[in-house]
Amino acid sequence: MTMMDWKKICCPIDFSDSSRGAVHVATELSHRFGANLLLLHVFQLPVYSFLDATVSPSVRSTEELLKRIDSLLEHWKKEAEKLGAAKVVTTTGQGIPHVEIVRCARENNCDLIVMGTHGHTGIRHALIGSVAEKVIRTAARPVLTVPP
Repeated sequence: MTMMDWKKICCPIDFSDSSRGAVHVATELSHRFGANLLLLHVFQLPVYSFLDATVSPSVRSTEELLKRIDSLLEHWKKEAEKLGAAKVVTTTGQGIPHVEIVRCARENNCDLIVMGTHGHTGIRHALIGSVAEKVIRTAARPVLTVPP
């Protein structure tokens, strides 16, 4: 596969500064190659287990979270369009971030994944973020990482 084959780019975002840099790079590539840009946000709902009980967020809390995510994705989509992306679509995934990123890129026939190396993952790795590292190791397509 050559760069000229890039027709669909997946850009996972967690709304961090690192993600913003990745969106700028993905947008430039989208513009340059006429590729569609898929902005993906993956989230995990917190679930707590203790003794014989499992506690998860209320339906109302979950709905509020999803509305906030949709609002942020729409804002980032408009920003990518202003920066010149050919065509931008957004989607969400729920689950383990690297698993969902790889699944989404595969199921949407994306040719390239562009992502930041450090996001909102807590402890920073010395060279590369843990989610980006896992995506690189498990994706069956090229991954372009963008440092902060």
